Amino acid sequence: MEVALIQQSYKGSKEAMVADTVAKVKEAKANGAKLVVLQELHQGEYFCQSEDTKFFDYAKSFNADVEFWASVSKSEDIVLVTSLFEERTAGLYHNTAVVFDCGKVAGKYRKMHIPDDPGFYEKFYFTPGDLGFEPIDTSVGRLGVLICWDQWFPEAARTMALKGAEVLIYPTAIGWFDSDSKDEKQRQLEAWITIQRSHAIANGIPVISCNRCGFEADSSGVMDGIRFWGNSFVVGAQGEFLLRAGEGEEILYCDLDLSRSKEVRDIWPFFRDRRVEYYSDLLKIYCN
Repeated sequence: MEVALIQQSYKGSKEAMVADTVAKVKEAKANGAKLVVLQELHQGEYFCQSEDTKFFDYAKSFNADVEFWASVSKSEDIVLVTSLFEERTAGLYHNTAVVFDCGKVAGKYRKMHIPDDPGFYEKFYFTPGDLGFEPIDTSVGRLGVLICWDQWFPEAARTMALKGAEVLIYPTAIGWFDSDSKDEKQRQLEAWITIQRSHAIANGIPVISCNRCGFEADSSGVMDGIRFWGNSFVVGAQGEFLLRAGEGEEILYCDLDLSRSKEVRDIWPFFRDRRVEYYSDLLKIYCN
């Protein structure tokens, strides 16, 4: 599976972002990519830094956006993982990954875990997904697509793997505040990388994480803004780094050998040794 991850900074408008993304998709295809992964909410800024109803208008173009990215997938003959703002009806919106396979919609995933933290006010905008954790079959393999905050939850990764996902994919928008200490920034970044590497190890499958980069000011002026830290990466079925970006714009390329998962799982048979009859407590919010 020849994969490309497109790590971008915000260009100031949807039109500029789309143009830049299309150019980079074409470049990735020219360099042999069969699967191209885009970052979370790649068509515009990360608007969840504040709560403002004007941003709901971004979701009105969802159907047109699906048609557009389908045409890009078709013209480039690739599998394309996008991240779009979906309006189902007035007052009901989702953070939705739509996967295209050579022009056709192969499937979609609605973000299940929705954060609500300073600068990340996603609960104001997004209704939790209702499609569950279902892998999406494509011409390059069965993809377990999740989104950003989902990456902190081992249950999501495990469910995708148990349902046959051959790779986990996380379009992401995460960064730090400039006021954070150097040590705190490092702790946050290493925690983010470590939790995702653990999903690869625990499930014996590769993980692809594609993050935003660059500074985006808080349009409300309440906070300074977020510096998205980039560091997109791909790890193999034992959590080993196959590639990792820096903090700037970059297209990352990786040739994934999906057959390694069988080799790894035969050596580390975590699925075999699970004690599912004793896991009922996982269905509780908290166990006293």
